[in-house]
Amino acid sequence: MMSKVKLSLATLNQWALDFEGNYERIRSSIEESSKQGARYRLGPELEICGYGCEDHFYENDTILHSWQVLAKLLVMEETKEMICDVGMPVLYEGTRYNCRIIFTYKHIILIRPKLSCCNQGNYRELRWFTPWLKKKTVKKFILPEMIAIINDARVVPIGDGIIQLKDTCIGSEICEELWTADSTHVQQSLAGVEIFTNASASHFNLRKLSERLGLAQSATTKVGGVYLYNNMIGCDGGRVYYDGASNVCVNGQLVKQNCQFSMREVDLTIVTVDLDDVRAYRGENSSRGISSSAATPYPRVEYLEFGLCMSRQQALLTPADEAMSEPMLLSAEEEIEYGAACWLWDYLRRSGLSGFFLPLSGGIDSSSTACIVYSMCCMVHAEVSEGNSQVLADVRRIVKDDNFQVETAEKLCHEILTTCYMATDNSSADTRNRAEKLSTRINSNHFGVKMDTIVMAFLTLFTAATGYIPKFTSRGGTKRENLALQNIQARIRMVLAYLFAQLLQWVRGKDGSLLVLGSANVDECLRGYYTKYDCSSADVNPIGGINKEDLKSFIGHFMRKYRVDELLSIVEAPPTAELEPLCEGKLAQTDEEDMGMTYAELTVFGKLRKLSKCGPYSMFRKLVDQWRDISSPREV
Repeated sequence: MMSKVKLSLATLNQWALDFEGNYERIRSSIEESSKQGARYRLGPELEICGYGCEDHFYENDTILHSWQVLAKLLVMEETKEMICDVGMPVLYEGTRYNCRIIFTYKHIILIRPKLSCCNQGNYRELRWFTPWLKKKTVKKFILPEMIAIINDARVVPIGDGIIQLKDTCIGSEICEELWTADSTHVQQSLAGVEIFTNASASHFNLRKLSERLGLAQSATTKVGGVYLYNNMIGCDGGRVYYDGASNVCVNGQLVKQNCQFSMREVDLTIVTVDLDDVRAYRGENSSRGISSSAATPYPRVEYLEFGLCMSRQQALLTPADEAMSEPMLLSAEEEIEYGAACWLWDYLRRSGLSGFFLPLSGGIDSSSTACIVYSMCCMVHAEVSEGNSQVLADVRRIVKDDNFQVETAEKLCHEILTTCYMATDNSSADTRNRAEKLSTRINSNHFGVKMDTIVMAFLTLFTAATGYIPKFTSRGGTKRENLALQNIQARIRMVLAYLFAQLLQWVRGKDGSLLVLGSANVDECLRGYYTKYDCSSADVNPIGGINKEDLKSFIGHFMRKYRVDELLSIVEAPPTAELEPLCEGKLAQTDEEDMGMTYAELTVFGKLRKLSKCGPYSMFRKLVDQWRDISSPREV
């Protein structure tokens, strides 16, 4: 009996509601999987319509167009020799489910609904979908007419079942089910499932990948088997980024892992595994055999005319993939660089605009944002150099030049990133020089403006209307006056940023406008140390979920990698908003003095609040322990 199988994981960059584009990427992945001899092709979660459709899931059109795409996939010649597994919403008995459609040529084998919907953090699946609560239950689904005339049966099974082929057994999980306490792969394994598939749309978080890999490895360490985990990649219209890293684990060992960050729209992972390894692994575990013997039956959908295993001759010529020596894990600094860069690239090319506008202050936050854009340009340049025609076409569409060549990252950066130093009398020569040096190094399209006349116009109007003249505290004013005078400067920068972003391309004789980039870090949002509608208000803010300490580490990594010595003075400078008058040309204000705490302390607060879910009292108790050597309970 032959036991080697070749499987394909299709990591796709899908767009919400882009049914034509999504179909083309799915079609391309099926064709390429077939060329490489795969017998099972697994795609990401909700790949037909896109995961981020949000309230568009309520619309019948979303389901209708998904069926229309499926109708075209069902008649692809490549599916005669391959099982395809795609995701889409399905309405059954008036209830909407997040489903996998598992099919071959003109034959739907099983519609498998998601059993556990993710509803924490960034996820709101229960708003749009109902979990299939009828575990180990399969019912009948009447196909819509457009599918029934193609499919070889009008009624197909829907539910929590496993697929029995002539040479192996396959079970499905969908994303969140791997994270739940009672994951279905345990019961499926006891029913003889050897290949587990998981179609996912798991978004990127710093340091999250190791957890994701660990779950797939631990699943097969315990029960044995082949676990295919396939993730989406890209930004499909929302604020999150799906970071790929699709992987295959066999008996607890990582065998294949895809790239975590990529600008390729279709990225296949082809793996060859030997099912005899699974059978041998399970065979020596007597307790597993006893549990299997006592387990309640799992509904089987039989498709015995189809098998996944290679012929004897193919098996002799095709070696099984061996375990990787270690997973491909990036540092947090590298994840910031590549994750934010890929997210910005997807957002820019889908926006239809011509680049970015960034107020560059010479501080670490706006400098980090500029560095991320430069990293994006480096990634784009690398992809074009490797012959990625899709990326080159996107660049030319963005810059509105059909003959544009990405000769260097610096050339592209000058074309799509405009930076501006927005000065007042409170701005120092140090920050202006730092902004100019960084912009020169990365070759952004840089200029500077002075805003004092606009600030004075606002204050003159205020005085004319009220008869009062507000003053800074250093000049005899109150705290309220001081805060208002700082905020008006920050808000003017935001208004100017949007004015320049909308009109600079017009001034340059080019079409389009620019996206405004923000540069407010998560620590300042946590502390409330920012002005509403200033740099925190923008079209996109690539550092909005990153704390100051991680940003400093990222800047250090970027400085070493790209040899940007101009960043050294930015890292060493004390963070300042520069909104209060200078004292003899030097800073009279720093962020940490204003906040009454250091950014390092604020990072600890953020982790306790976000990761440990601490309120004020719980945080106090933990900090008393953590800081017992440096602070008394009263100081905490």
